[in-house]
Amino acid sequence: MTQLVVQSVVKRFGKQTVLNAFDLEVAKGEFVALLGPSGCGKSTLLRIIAGLETPSSGDIVINGRVVTGLPPEMRNIALMFQSYALLPHLSVLENVRFPLRMRSQASRAEQERRAHDALALVQLDQFTERYPRQLSGGQQQRVALARSIVAEPDLLLLDEPLSNLDARLREDMQIELKRLHETLGLTTIFVTHDQDEALALADTVILMNGGRVEQRGAPEELYGQPRTEFAADFLGGANILELEVVRRGDVLMGLFPEGSEVELQKSDGLEPGARKFMLRKEAISLAPDTEMATLAASIETQNYLGSQTRSLVRAGGLALVAVTDPVSAKSKARDLRIGWRPKDLIPLTS
Repeated sequence: MTQLVVQSVVKRFGKQTVLNAFDLEVAKGEFVALLGPSGCGKSTLLRIIAGLETPSSGDIVINGRVVTGLPPEMRNIALMFQSYALLPHLSVLENVRFPLRMRSQASRAEQERRAHDALALVQLDQFTERYPRQLSGGQQQRVALARSIVAEPDLLLLDEPLSNLDARLREDMQIELKRLHETLGLTTIFVTHDQDEALALADTVILMNGGRVEQRGAPEELYGQPRTEFAADFLGGANILELEVVRRGDVLMGLFPEGSEVELQKSDGLEPGARKFMLRKEAISLAPDTEMATLAASIETQNYLGSQTRSLVRAGGLALVAVTDPVSAKSKARDLRIGWRPKDLIPLTS
């Protein structure tokens, strides 16, 4: 069942077009991440879905009802921003109960029961009498989350809600959000510029660029099969190789600037000529086996990162970055052969 439809939404601010004929469908219970750099239109889109901005053209449909002209309070959505916006003079319980109170939903006893239940879901039911100033940043974040879900909205909209947390708390809250989504099955749209966050949380990632969809798909698809250079670089960073594709009999080869060649895996639309390819850093081996495409290489620098080592290698006239386990990196000489599976050298369309 489709719960949200964004139909050909355009948003202009003066002469600047922030969203350009944007289309999106979200299924009931789906967790969607809107991912992209600053200024790509992701937060504007979220605000239009919430009713805080009006589109220049196009419609927003929730549960089959066009809500484009309706205010936020008539859309049955919950919106959570970067700032927690907790009311300092109210206790934790009263902060969570606040949306029910404002909507006059149920009796006070029922409101308090639902607030207790929401706090239990985020594991803060022992903190009901505390005030926001008595909580850590992570605890305040969970109170804001409990307040967002207490009214049982059709859509939960999250606008970079973890950006103010330190690295450890961000990781903890990612786990909390994933657990909560799996428990409630609440349709969720999450705005982030952090690709790790999008890949870790979402069922579907919408990669945005310049007010349009660059690529859409499951996290594994976007990371493993990016279609464009922008997608390859934004999602995890990658080695972008500019090679000349040449035909050797029935086989296509990739010609490196220094003249080395590697066999290319057959791919739709791959023809002789200049072409860009993506090679993930972790796809490069410093100890290639016989099934890999290999090149002579030299290691220029290495950086130890704990569980990984990042090596800058020179191969075929190109500078490549390889990420390997520290044992493999330490055991290799400066001059060696590197390799990768042919399927990991992925042609890009642009």
